[in-house]
Amino acid sequence: MSEPRVTVGQDEAGAGRGEKEAESAPLNQPSNEASRPGQLRLPSGSRLPSAEPSPSPSAEGSGLLSLPWEMVARIASHLPAQCVITVLPQVCHALGNVGKDSTAWQLRACRLTGPRASFPVGPRDGFDWPSACLEMEELITCWTGQGERAAREAEQAEREREVERAQERERDREALAEEGIGEWEEVEEGRPQVDEGIEVEEIGFRVEGVMAVPWDGEELMEEGEMQQDGGGDLPMGVGEGEERQEAAAEAMMEEERDDEQGVLEAIEVEERDDEQGVLEAIEVEERDDEQGVLEAIEVEERDDEQGVLEAIEVEERVGVLADRDGQDYIAGPKLGGEGERNGSSCPPSPPPALERLSLPSGHIAEVTSVLLMGGEGAVCASGSRDRNVNLWDLREGGSTGRLLHTLGGQGLFSTHKGWVWCLAARGPLLASGSFDSTVRLWDLGAQGAERGLIRARAAVLCLALPQTDVLLAGTYDKKVSVYDTRVAEPLVKSLRLHKNEVLCLVADEQYILSGSKDRTVVIYDRRAGKTLQKLQLSSYLLSMCYSGSEVWAGDNRGMLHAFSMQAGSVKPLSQFDVGHTSLVTGIHRSPGSLYTCSADRTIKVHLPCAPPRTLCTLHHQAGVNGLSVEAGVLAIASREMEVWRARR
Repeated sequence: MSEPRVTVGQDEAGAGRGEKEAESAPLNQPSNEASRPGQLRLPSGSRLPSAEPSPSPSAEGSGLLSLPWEMVARIASHLPAQCVITVLPQVCHALGNVGKDSTAWQLRACRLTGPRASFPVGPRDGFDWPSACLEMEELITCWTGQGERAAREAEQAEREREVERAQERERDREALAEEGIGEWEEVEEGRPQVDEGIEVEEIGFRVEGVMAVPWDGEELMEEGEMQQDGGGDLPMGVGEGEERQEAAAEAMMEEERDDEQGVLEAIEVEERDDEQGVLEAIEVEERDDEQGVLEAIEVEERDDEQGVLEAIEVEERVGVLADRDGQDYIAGPKLGGEGERNGSSCPPSPPPALERLSLPSGHIAEVTSVLLMGGEGAVCASGSRDRNVNLWDLREGGSTGRLLHTLGGQGLFSTHKGWVWCLAARGPLLASGSFDSTVRLWDLGAQGAERGLIRARAAVLCLALPQTDVLLAGTYDKKVSVYDTRVAEPLVKSLRLHKNEVLCLVADEQYILSGSKDRTVVIYDRRAGKTLQKLQLSSYLLSMCYSGSEVWAGDNRGMLHAFSMQAGSVKPLSQFDVGHTSLVTGIHRSPGSLYTCSADRTIKVHLPCAPPRTLCTLHHQAGVNGLSVEAGVLAIASREMEVWRARR
């Protein structure tokens, strides 16, 4: 019995050396050393020979890898997907196998989307579960609560502007009040002199007029002769004429004094009324200001309370929650820390993961289309109703993009002669479609030089570039045209697939999917040269996205449609109401993300499950005409351009 104990001691010593070597070795060292018994921390009573292969993770022991495989996978499921994909394979081969377990990824996806949601919406054959889970976790981390933060920032900015406007009104009111009081005091001080002057002048004039009457007796007699008493024809005497003149003068002076008194009383009454009106207006305005301040305080308190409630709701939604069935539901990183549980003061929250780029005004009209290029969202193209296409550099480290240049060929005053309505790109090739019935090609590798011109027969409403040498265009004349961008006469064929204008278009190397205002979706096989299927809908589609075996589209009623695409056959799966109330003008779907925008001035970010789980709603000042997403960067086309990306 002594030999086994000696052997075990040697194994334990080797185990200690193995652990030290493992700690000092780099992560990218080959993981076959993990098969040594010492590294697995086998118990001292084990009789496993040293030459035997490493045991499975479910072997009995005290280390992590000695746990049952289900427990190891369960522990790994609480690690971020990025860690499982990139870090664990460098630790050891056994932990690297965790990232190859499709069932573990499906369970992770179920926890992210929720137990009642179906994911993916389309077929599961060949679905990339690790990439989808990684993208969903990043989406949840970046966008959850972003809409509330943006709304609070907008409300705060609006309150600040309202306070500034109120202060400006108050300053104007004080200036007007001071000016009005000065004029009133000047009138009060100068009124006696003015009134006395007027009185003296008028009285002097009128008395002078009375005194200027001649007192010639003959004239008075002549005047008196025309007046007679009741029964006689005797002429009026001189004394009686003087009395009548004095009486007339006194009557005239009395009448003038009455008129003057009336004027003074009218002026005094009017001044009292004006003063009373000013006081009442000031009192009403003060009451209104006081009421406005009280209402502003009340609104701010309600906003603060609402913000606290929303923050709690976001924390519960993002944090680790207990499912109704008793299962753990992990929707993202936990917000609450140990300090919150102990009731102590928590540290300030970290800055949001996203930043909003404000692009300088490069267009003088509404932006109708936007497209991110460069593989990492480094370059952005924008088309506008000002007939121009601009290229923007987003690689700058600041919070603003830089306008590279405006595309334009020789002899062109602008990029196009009509509205630029759609953009498409593949590699260094950029295509812009316009209402002037042309598609212009640009070489981004040559600083945006013009590469070619395609003349269509109607306004170009949508474009697709499934290959660098194949361009598809949907036009107002109900056609889908196929062009070869390498030849001088590029038109290959023109397809009449619809009974109304073609509004949206997606394609790959074999299939073309087009949506029209005639409420149909057509699937065309380029290789076979025939129409495979035509679906009739109850609404018409304005935007469409084709990714993998799923097709997502937005219609004119604000609804989202999901289709399954397999072997040239499109099967309608479901339609969803995500809260849009008008045209869905843009849509982007990837294995782990779903973005939508609408003419109702909103942009929404969802998880692409059924039904979609909305993480964020951004509100814009005007209707949104389109969006583009690349490498986690979001660009929005509206009255102005807006770009969201990870904070640097």
